[in-house]
Amino acid sequence: MTAAVGGREPGRLATALGSPALRMVGKRALMAIPIVLGASILTFWVLSLIPGGAAQQLLGADATAEQIAALEQRLGLDQPGPVRYLQWLGGAVTGDLGNSVVSGQPVTPVLGARLAVTGQLVGMAFLISLGLAVPVALLAAHRPNHLFDRISMLVSITGLSVANYVLALLLVLVLAVQFTVFPAIGFVPMSESVAGNLQSLTLPAVAIAFPLFCFYTRFLRGDLVDQMQGEDYITTARAKGIGPWQVLVRHALRNSAFGLITVVGLNLGTLIGATVIIEQIFALPGLGQLLLQAINTRDFVVVQACVVVFAVIAVLANLVADLLYAVLDPRIRYGSR
Repeated sequence: MTAAVGGREPGRLATALGSPALRMVGKRALMAIPIVLGASILTFWVLSLIPGGAAQQLLGADATAEQIAALEQRLGLDQPGPVRYLQWLGGAVTGDLGNSVVSGQPVTPVLGARLAVTGQLVGMAFLISLGLAVPVALLAAHRPNHLFDRISMLVSITGLSVANYVLALLLVLVLAVQFTVFPAIGFVPMSESVAGNLQSLTLPAVAIAFPLFCFYTRFLRGDLVDQMQGEDYITTARAKGIGPWQVLVRHALRNSAFGLITVVGLNLGTLIGATVIIEQIFALPGLGQLLLQAINTRDFVVVQACVVVFAVIAVLANLVADLLYAVLDPRIRYGSR
């Protein structure tokens, strides 16, 4: 009996490993490797072209050439660029992203702490934007060109016209200075206070989420209206006596979700760029603020690590989008073989 059970388990494992979904994930993961490598090489090359090295920045404008050369030798900055990159890459593969040129601290634990803050901010912004965009788009598409649809489109166009850093300053002025509902700056860890954590992230998350909400609402509403007015499967569903809301939610929304997933994945780069500015405005100790500080101090090791982390996040987001495609339409799994 034991042998029979043991014989079935390897067969099940082989079947699972050979599933179309896992093969698709494997292909996407292999494609991600050269993308991350390319991003790290490009970043390393661009940073090497910036005038004013880290040693000069640390020692100040009055430092002599001998002092700068000695510090560069101590930091390993006197070695050729390809040698320094290969040394960095060898450590990065094992999880060691080097030590900060400015502080001397290991970069990996610093990135971990900063990434937790940025992850909370981005996650909250996504929840707000998508959590509002989907129901608003459904309500607008249910009765196109009626009052709610016109109001939602007006709000969307207005929101897309306002930069998120301008919106952030307006939110601080109204909700932090005028009415003191939320704090203007600072971050409260969730371990200290859950309510304080949510309060400290609300204004920056809204500043990032509102333009995304406007874009997602406008995009999804337009796609839903096109689905409802021009697709044969909608006509068939109506002929079967299915109610308008069921047709909209169960049929049109499922097909429109493909386009929404695509734009969400493509907007991740914009979202990462927004965190750099928003975290600086609200004094959030996140990855975006760390990147900006490292650029100002010429801390190339930290800049390199931040860019690689952002590239990995973007690749993972696209991988998740591919998996969601496969969940919505199983034919994609088998078509990827």
